[in-house]
Amino acid sequence: MSRLNIHLPGLELKNPIMPASGCFGFGREYAQLYDLSKLGAIMIKATTVETRPGNPTPRVAETAAGMLNAIGLQNPGIEKVMNEELKFLEGYDVPIIANVAGTETADYVEVARRISAAPNVKALELNISCPNVKCGGIQFGTDPQTARELVAAVKAVSEVPIYVKLSPNVTNIVDIAKAVEAGGADGITMINTLIGMRLHERTGKPVIANGTGGLSGPAVKPVAIRMVYEVYKAVNIPIIGMGGVTEAQDVIDFMSAGASAVAVGTANFVDHFVCPNIIEELPAMLDTLGVEHISELIGRSHR
Repeated sequence: MSRLNIHLPGLELKNPIMPASGCFGFGREYAQLYDLSKLGAIMIKATTVETRPGNPTPRVAETAAGMLNAIGLQNPGIEKVMNEELKFLEGYDVPIIANVAGTETADYVEVARRISAAPNVKALELNISCPNVKCGGIQFGTDPQTARELVAAVKAVSEVPIYVKLSPNVTNIVDIAKAVEAGGADGITMINTLIGMRLHERTGKPVIANGTGGLSGPAVKPVAIRMVYEVYKAVNIPIIGMGGVTEAQDVIDFMSAGASAVAVGTANFVDHFVCPNIIEELPAMLDTLGVEHISELIGRSHR
């Protein structure tokens, strides 16, 4: 029996490692480098009803310990994702978590209804936390009542379990976590990016055309760990943790704080093999810790 397998609602993971949505596209580029079937799951790029061109450039900027992005949910739309991207991914033995986005409740419901019917989509990730779009996204993720109602509406039409992606850009993330649980969420993914800004050294103006962008990378890990720790104590649904993961020790930290699985984001841009490398390193980490199965780590910070 594998020491790394994890069971979550809708998801039988051979290991707890997956690329985070928005940092892996639909997997085509990475499939040229390694077998995607090695991954625990794949969180595909956000999908909306219609094609979205995204925000104007420049929309990415490096920072001292991470990066800012303001992509703006660029994607080809539900029709193309269903007919092309998900068809491509059917060639791999890996569960797909489809990231669902929109500007209003009806958009989320439409995408969820259609994409949850795809045979390889085993769960949805409801994106209520994107900070880089003018309407939709984060407006649903900052008010508990609005978040609960959106989750309930999507839950009513989805054929697969729903995980809700939480924003760190709130006063109390526990309130939002409790609200989405009350709305019927089967799990939580957290955290999305922190809103940040970088100024041009010479002009003093924002480097990103959008002004602000989402900060990710190693700089956000302590914030993410703290939030996972707090939410784990407050809800009874599983957490997929993310935020600044670059190595196997980060996975141990997130699971100790309360995550049942871990997503790797920005690090994929730096090291294209980061996910399979972490997976290979985990058994030795378990040996060092004297742990037989990785699930024993979940929430150990609280024991």
